[in-house]
Amino acid sequence: MKTFFHVSDIGDLKAALEEAKQVKATPYAWKHLGVNKTIMLVFFNSSLRTRLSSQKAALNLGMDPIVLNIGQDSWKLETEMGVVMDGDKSEHLREAIPVMASYCDIIGVRSFAGLKDREYDYNETVLRQFIEYSGKPVISLESATVHPCQAFADLITIEEYRKTRRPKVVLTWAPHPRALPQAVPNSFAEWMNAADVDLVITHPHGYELDPKFTGGAVVEYDQMKALEGADFVYAKNWSCPGVTDPSQYGAILSKDMGWTVDARHMAVTNNAFFMHCLPVRRNMIVSDEVIDSPESLVIPEAANRVVSAQVVMKRMLEDLAK
Repeated sequence: MKTFFHVSDIGDLKAALEEAKQVKATPYAWKHLGVNKTIMLVFFNSSLRTRLSSQKAALNLGMDPIVLNIGQDSWKLETEMGVVMDGDKSEHLREAIPVMASYCDIIGVRSFAGLKDREYDYNETVLRQFIEYSGKPVISLESATVHPCQAFADLITIEEYRKTRRPKVVLTWAPHPRALPQAVPNSFAEWMNAADVDLVITHPHGYELDPKFTGGAVVEYDQMKALEGADFVYAKNWSCPGVTDPSQYGAILSKDMGWTVDARHMAVTNNAFFMHCLPVRRNMIVSDEVIDSPESLVIPEAANRVVSAQVVMKRMLEDLAK
């Protein structure tokens, strides 16, 4: 495995889920793979779960993790080519990336969408430079458009808690005070489409996700109708993806608190489990009573971030050993 961005990178999904079970049951069984190997975790944005889970996964595999917070532990980095560097950015990615690569065997990168230029973000301009200039395996620790480690952990969690062979999984938009990227919902939709679940996506008009991620998933604009009979409810905010109108890319089109997932919404489900990637705005994305209920999976979901990251790193290490 040279890159990890999409569900297609993981190969056979059933095999990956079985591997995840083994990794979770015996997390130190492959510690020999990472001896004398280093992973560099590069963060352009703040993190809690991604940083800690990635470090823990690397340590479980015997690797030495190096964490670099861009702009805090390093110079501010220029990401665009052809610019006159007369501002506050002292170094360009073109030089920084091969330097980083010379110090490690695997690179993980976290870089959010700017939400100003759809083409720039959806071309994954930053992440693609790491692939081009590093020559090392690259993991997306969340990028402008995808968050595969999160989506893989979400699927692992659903597999652990599913009560039916083919559960109904609902991805619902919820309000938020700030404009957020589409990376989490994009990857969640992509991975659920590849899994053995019935996916329904619900959101206000104007929040349509890119079809390359949603595929043939059912889109229902009536949230309550979408939630009927759901086995899992995944709440997440995202800003306008600008699919039909690029000029609205990154805009907040609604803050309708009627979309906040509360007991009224969960009452029409099939006693559904509640999921969210965290961090979560309580009583905006979800009410206290729902996130604190026995059906809330946000903590085991977060714990599975170690498992998903470790499966990916394990496969990369195995490839390096060939």
